[in-house]
Amino acid sequence: MDEYSCFVDWDKMDVTVQSQDAKDLTCTEFQELKQLARQGYWAKNHSLRAKVYHKLISNIPCRTVTPDANVYRDIVVKIVGKRNSNSLPLPEFVDDSLVPTYCLNAEGIGAVRKIILCIANQFPDISFCPALPSVIALLLHYSKDEAECFEQVCRILACNDPSKRLIDQTFLAFESSCMTFGDLVNKYCQAAHKLMVAVSEDVLEVYSDWQRWLFGELPMVYIARVFDVFLVEGYKVLYRVALAILKFFHKVRAGQPMESDSVQQDIRAFVRDIAKSVSPERLLEKAFAIRLFSRKEIQLLQMANEKALQQKGITVKQKRQNVHLAVHAENFKSEIVSVKEMRDIWSWIPERFALCQPLLLFTTLEHGCSLSRFYSHSEGHEPTLLLIKTTAKEVCGAYLSTDWSERRRGGNKLSFFGTGECFVFRLQPEVERYEWVIIKHPELATSGSEPENHVSPASSTLSSRSLPSDPSDRLSPFLSARHFNLPSKTASMFMAGSSECIIIGGGDGQALYLDADLNHGRTSHCNTFNNQPLCSESFQISVLEVWGFRDTMNG
Repeated sequence: MDEYSCFVDWDKMDVTVQSQDAKDLTCTEFQELKQLARQGYWAKNHSLRAKVYHKLISNIPCRTVTPDANVYRDIVVKIVGKRNSNSLPLPEFVDDSLVPTYCLNAEGIGAVRKIILCIANQFPDISFCPALPSVIALLLHYSKDEAECFEQVCRILACNDPSKRLIDQTFLAFESSCMTFGDLVNKYCQAAHKLMVAVSEDVLEVYSDWQRWLFGELPMVYIARVFDVFLVEGYKVLYRVALAILKFFHKVRAGQPMESDSVQQDIRAFVRDIAKSVSPERLLEKAFAIRLFSRKEIQLLQMANEKALQQKGITVKQKRQNVHLAVHAENFKSEIVSVKEMRDIWSWIPERFALCQPLLLFTTLEHGCSLSRFYSHSEGHEPTLLLIKTTAKEVCGAYLSTDWSERRRGGNKLSFFGTGECFVFRLQPEVERYEWVIIKHPELATSGSEPENHVSPASSTLSSRSLPSDPSDRLSPFLSARHFNLPSKTASMFMAGSSECIIIGGGDGQALYLDADLNHGRTSHCNTFNNQPLCSESFQISVLEVWGFRDTMNG
């Protein structure tokens, strides 16, 4: 074979990577590299892929002092000695991760553990990195020796470009990435998310497996294709592929019986045997067909989740609380929804609030129908959940991302505020969540402050003209300058309140309007998306409740 084959068991490898003629790669432009990586230009030639990997990894900006091949040669004997490498215990930061063999021979399998131990010696700041064994096993295929593989992995770990995220190396980063994945599934894979919520005891635990699907269960030929693109485009590629895996799993398993205690194992088994259902080309095609946020917007979402975890004091590995247990059957009581319905709503909210418990702030049965009392009980809480039951036994509501005190920023004029995380939903007669759609007012936005949009109640309801025709026109719901201290050039506004009314502009053209005495309301909607309305166009309120989110970890 070639100089990059000393760790490969060629009897187990795909023959196509051995038989193709050698090519060369001369391009350096990002767009061209991106296109070639997605097309699998270097996937059919083992030697060429090794050279491309070496070139791409060599261009990663790193710390001034980054361990190289010579460091490995100096320390490996001292760390490993004459012990059998297969019996060496792995450091705690890999969390008993699955160590894939990826068609490596016996020497290669032993080399993975040796390299992990040497990396642990050189990177004492790594506290949690379950993807590491898979990355090492993969790169051994394309390395001349252990020392070269060690150097390439070190460069990936030592990347110091703040705009470039590669591998999670702390529990905080890993856990927030799992939360971010859950947020993305909730948005982009609604059918699969609905199935996970229905069959899983702990949907967060299922989503915490997302990196294992890629770095552990995915067969060699698939993860290599993913890694080709990852080295060019970065971390968001991993999210895309994991979302595509979940979409295919749902397509294959929808309608089949699944047990709650085996969902994780079912997905892992599907990924291991993915070749029976999906080719690598089809998987990547599906991944890049998903209209996803930009890299910057994903970073903002990651930052929001990290911030939420830090505020809860979650920075080291600990047992995750079951998301369903956030709504306890024994102490939850609502006149509008059941425990199961509340748990369904809880599965829709952003992951960073999923561990909070519902706290009843206001109910018309106890506090009356005064709008000023509604405000006084709701203010100071962010986010909140609004539930409405009509006299016709319809049930609808809204998730509201922003404190109602923000309404005062408009003075005496009705002004919209809030972020795109707001959404409206219907529970009776049928369950339906209506995703946000953006109302664009770029000329009103200013850096570092939330813009105001003064409107009258008559012109405040949404119409089909306010809906973007192209989903790519939608802005990220997480670009909120006030929430995360980050500038935004555009604004999304979904809530409005005055002494006379409340208006909630929800998703897919759905909107709620409540009058001052909280007895009557109306909805407006467009039929562009063929959705059923929230409830009757004009309705009478039987019960209205406002719920807050109580952080059980911080009291």
